[in-house]
Amino acid sequence: MAQAHLACAPDSLADSLKEAETLCSQRGGKLTPLRRKVLTLLLESEGPAKAYDLLEHLGDDGAAKPPSVYRSLDFLLEMGLAHKIESLNAYVACGHWKHGHAAVFLICDKCGMAGELHAHDSVKKLTQEVESVNFQMRSAVIEIRGLCEACAG
Repeated sequence: MAQAHLACAPDSLADSLKEAETLCSQRGGKLTPLRRKVLTLLLESEGPAKAYDLLEHLGDDGAAKPPSVYRSLDFLLEMGLAHKIESLNAYVACGHWKHGHAAVFLICDKCGMAGELHAHDSVKKLTQEVESVNFQMRSAVIEIRGLCEACAG
């Protein structure tokens, strides 16, 4: 059975940021103040956030320019701390940092909710099919569009 977005994430923002810092260090990266702030905004966001929405919330910090925000987002993607939902051109914090996985999102066409799933069997099958043609998968984001439970009811 699939699990909802952030089901594996720490309960508090402070714990999430501490875990992210540890994971960045283990993966050879550094969670700079700007990257930390961008990740904080993603963690606090009710739904997927566009880069320019994040920029508006960063204030007048001299480092908060569009290229800096995009570089921060690229870093978070590389570290496995965030995902980009291509069809929305928006970003979400990953709720499954410790699990190397492909991201599977359910996106509600009515309210805009985007939930990340653990779809172990589907991802396992996809990985097997990709490897069967000798392709080395770096990442995968699967987007499933429809209506969430609240909007469908």
